[in-house]
Amino acid sequence: MSAPMPSDRSFQLLEVVPGRMDSSPAVSRRNWPDETKARILEEALAPDANVSAVARRYGMSPSQLFGWRRKAVAKGQVERLETPSEEHACSGGTVEIEIAGAMIRVGPTISEDHLRRVLRAVRSA
Repeated sequence: MSAPMPSDRSFQLLEVVPGRMDSSPAVSRRNWPDETKARILEEALAPDANVSAVARRYGMSPSQLFGWRRKAVAKGQVERLETPSEEHACSGGTVEIEIAGAMIRVGPTISEDHLRRVLRAVRSA
């Protein structure tokens, strides 16, 4: 709602000074040291990492960590590991699993999550 216009049609000059908005957090921005940021990113880039859980562990917003991760990957500073590391992979050959008349052959590089999805699909078919 606006104030009524003065009868002499003059204007008033208002000075507005920006201040902290009521809805903004009262804490100031944190300045993360590069070593800490690198350690947090390393955890978040692990193949089986839950980025939101990593962010909560360090008391930060998951969106901030997702942003760090996206920028680091875009700049080529880090790479996401999509395949399991050598220490997690089996040293043996192929494993054969027979379920409901279907033969499933599993190599040493398949992830546990992917194998679970395949087994569930075969069981439900």
